[in-house]
Amino acid sequence: MTTITRRAALGAALAAPLARPALSQERFPSRPITIQIGFPPGGATDVQMRAFAEAATRHMGQTVLIENRPGAGSTLPAANVARARPDGYTVAQLTLPALRLPHMQRMPYDVTKDYTPIIHLTGYLFAVTVRTESPYQSWADMVADAKRRPGQVRVGNTGANGTPHLTMVELAEKEGIEFTHVPFRGEGDLVPSLLGAHIEAGATGSGVGQLVDEGKLRFLNVWSRDRSPRWPNIPTLQELGYRGMVVTSPYGLVGPAGMPAEIVRALHDGFKAALDDQAHVAALRRLDMPLEYLNSADYGRFIVETYEQERQRVERLGLRTG
Repeated sequence: MTTITRRAALGAALAAPLARPALSQERFPSRPITIQIGFPPGGATDVQMRAFAEAATRHMGQTVLIENRPGAGSTLPAANVARARPDGYTVAQLTLPALRLPHMQRMPYDVTKDYTPIIHLTGYLFAVTVRTESPYQSWADMVADAKRRPGQVRVGNTGANGTPHLTMVELAEKEGIEFTHVPFRGEGDLVPSLLGAHIEAGATGSGVGQLVDEGKLRFLNVWSRDRSPRWPNIPTLQELGYRGMVVTSPYGLVGPAGMPAEIVRALHDGFKAALDDQAHVAALRRLDMPLEYLNSADYGRFIVETYEQERQRVERLGLRTG
């Protein structure tokens, strides 16, 4: 008797939509394509995805639009695309929280059934960020202050239960300290509060890099495997003693379940050309974001593996489920 593992069954479910018949015989794409992203204008995701959409427009011969759908921990695009027609004209950014939150609460989508993987794109450079005028000259300074003033150090994040939030929770647990976590809809909302001293620090992406370069903000650490070539003096979490902590929160693009194979191929090929486009690669470099390409099949396997890893993370941190 053959035993089908949970992971294999999930992988088969994600791959199955590719074999379904086309909805029509029209040449694809014949009209604009909309990519929904889970963050507001102004942050790293918005900047990267708009550069990507401009490149995709050039390579696909049709306008590719970015639609900002912030809120719900960056999961609104995932929920919306699960209900969209599988015609290829509405696709979504699938964020790490979209794979995590189903293990914590009831969500309006099923990761195992509702998506067609298209392409994996990139991840983030994350950092703990403070104002230049902050008394924190190092991460050790911030930890020491949190020990002196439990719960009084306010740390902004880009959404409750998002990767920046949970990473700060893990860091606080490792240090035996308590932060007050302040959720925002994205970096575009977080940064004004940080600059206005309404919070002491932010868990941000590299979308704030220009403000760092201008001397308005300062990084205390970065969460990548290696130091950033752009900011080589900033230590990584691993260098600060947090062994194995490399956090990039990678993401890609998915469509609804049931997308015809030829439409998935057309999207993949157009998006791959956009991913490699010189203008888009330059935008990634400016944001210090890695190019992390996976084709449709490999991305499907990545979703399966990451979905399981997030289940384990939720259990390890004892996050509320419901």
